[in-house]
Amino acid sequence: MIYFDRVSKHYELRGGGKKHVLRNVSGIIRPGDALGILGRNGAGKSTLVRMLAGVEHPNSGRIERRMTVSWPLAHGVGLQNSMSGADNARFIARIYNQPIKKVLDFVEDFAELGPYMDMPAKTYSVGMMGRLLLGLSFAVDFDCYLIDEVTATGDQRFVARAQALLAEKTRGRSLVLVSHVPEHLKMYCRSAAVLNEGSLTFFEDVDEAVATYKAL
Repeated sequence: MIYFDRVSKHYELRGGGKKHVLRNVSGIIRPGDALGILGRNGAGKSTLVRMLAGVEHPNSGRIERRMTVSWPLAHGVGLQNSMSGADNARFIARIYNQPIKKVLDFVEDFAELGPYMDMPAKTYSVGMMGRLLLGLSFAVDFDCYLIDEVTATGDQRFVARAQALLAEKTRGRSLVLVSHVPEHLKMYCRSAAVLNEGSLTFFEDVDEAVATYKAL
């Protein structure tokens, strides 16, 4: 599980003062949970996901991880833009001690970038970047996947493949999905939470969370 207890996070502002993003947020993500997180822009959703991954640390409170957790899957996160798609796949394989050929073959097959796999990622379009990121993230098995505002882009066939892979990879595993699109939460999540003014409110019913979010 992932356990977070009275977690607070703020950022120092230029000219003095603080921007409080999270205030005494607590919760538990258990094996098999599929949790969606809703909140306005700037509410702190991405900050919370980065802290769950261990990329950022809270100013106070405690986060304990008893499962393997993916890096926060988001546009541009986890990529070395000066490296090719293939080199990024090799890098991820080495970091997570995975067979290089297995990871590279998976990413090449899934992302369908053709010759662009050998070109620097900084030359990719937003859609190509998203496809590479999805391929890189799902090439490694984790107990919990953290997904921050990423949806598959491309033709309907690719979108359907990506949705099927997401459902397959998260079956029996945990998922934390941040999205501004309520339909995505309804598709993949069994519970949800709304982050507003530093407070995180949990809902067992996704529709109730969506209604609360829309009323903000």
